[in-house]
Amino acid sequence: LAADHVALAAVQDDRVMVTALDPPRPGAWPDVWRTEWRTEWPDAPLRALPTLQAALRDGRMDLWPAGTALEAGLAGIGAGGLAVLPLPAKGQVAGVCLVGWDRPHEFVPEERSLLTATAALVGQALKRAHAHDAEQELATMLQRSLLPRRLPELPGGTAVARYLPARRGLQVGGDWYDVIALSEDRVALVIGDVQGHSAGAATIMGQMRTAVRAYAIEGHPPDVVVSHANRLLVGMETDLFATCCYAELDLEEGNALFVRAGHLAPMLRLPDGSTEEVEVAGGPPLGILAEADFPMTAVELAPGTVLALVTDGLVEAADLPLDEGMRRTRVALAAADPADPGKMADELLGDDGRREDDVALLLLRYDGMRTRPIRAGWMVWRLPDAVMHARRFTARTLRRWKVQEAADAVLLVVSELVTNALVHTQGPVRLDLVLRGDRVRVSVSDSSPRAPAKPVIVDWEATGGRGLLLVEAMSDAFGSVPVAGGKQVWSEIAVPEGVP
Repeated sequence: LAADHVALAAVQDDRVMVTALDPPRPGAWPDVWRTEWRTEWPDAPLRALPTLQAALRDGRMDLWPAGTALEAGLAGIGAGGLAVLPLPAKGQVAGVCLVGWDRPHEFVPEERSLLTATAALVGQALKRAHAHDAEQELATMLQRSLLPRRLPELPGGTAVARYLPARRGLQVGGDWYDVIALSEDRVALVIGDVQGHSAGAATIMGQMRTAVRAYAIEGHPPDVVVSHANRLLVGMETDLFATCCYAELDLEEGNALFVRAGHLAPMLRLPDGSTEEVEVAGGPPLGILAEADFPMTAVELAPGTVLALVTDGLVEAADLPLDEGMRRTRVALAAADPADPGKMADELLGDDGRREDDVALLLLRYDGMRTRPIRAGWMVWRLPDAVMHARRFTARTLRRWKVQEAADAVLLVVSELVTNALVHTQGPVRLDLVLRGDRVRVSVSDSSPRAPAKPVIVDWEATGGRGLLLVEAMSDAFGSVPVAGGKQVWSEIAVPEGVP
């Protein structure tokens, strides 16, 4: 067009939001624009630009020849001629384009037709750009909401994760990861990949991550967790399937149980710097066969070992065979410094940018627990004097641990929790005592899934109903967690200072 000024702006909430300026210098545009110059490009209220406001309302092109008196908001843009082009798109006006000339300019019929056609094309392009931005924002929000915001702090290790979206499509996919703190000394790690790159794949991914987390927190062993998730996906009757690798790690002992459902084998970086793939007996991908078996594989980890779980986007591409990708990842794993797991994860991703497929990476450096707990357990017999035997076992254990100063509170808690379990549940009852540092943890497990309920109103003339209130009052921490086949009610009591 041989123009001297071009401004492209979208209309949002009665404001002109400038998308592009040529020339891009603030001094080349009216003062009212510079006062509203809030970000990289300015924006101005429509009420300050009545000429634009009228053009947008009517939806027709305005051509102003040289010498036309315009409002201050358009002063200096087109002294020799100004074209105001509303940008139509799907029956609406998506924005406006200003084209200005400094020298006198004649608007010939051919140029009028060119400007009209250009406005229609630019309006459609602007509408598509806004739709693309909204789609990408929705996809990004969906992906971020379905992945964990942060990973838990672990007493015997450090976990880090990375996720990179694919370069194609919605940049949202089915890769997921999770770190689930099952107890103070047990953690579950899971990584998976749902087939496809779409909002549907991301939705299935979110459902699978939620299901695996729920089954794990219930206290099921790894093979049962994966089996339940498989049955759930089969029942969804979707055309998509998922792969998954699940690991449960005892942070105190270093024992790990692995289950693999059509996923890549986990990798280990040993303390001496060597690497290896864990030979995990695999089952089929989730969502294919409801009666599939998912065997467990036990592996013992030494302190200093790094466990790496990856999805195929990291190790496989059109120009990268899977075996070669796994080899490169192992080489990078051996060369990385385990002192900084975050930097280690970044080095494994490399500097190739985003790949054809989305990538999920989960690392856990197992350090071992600094303070090893001392444990003792007792199966409570359903006899008239069962609580007495539980108290005697507890007293003997506290004397052996040399923490008798905490005995009064601990014995009261044991009495109340064991009594509640015997009176209100059926089946086996177990008492577990754990001494970790300066805290004694009392746990009573039973076969009822119902959490204990504290009375809302206590009748002080009644002989019962105060047990849980007493336990809560005597405990530094108190709660209930579901476990496989029932629940566990626990209480933590601090050992008085000065006790060895």
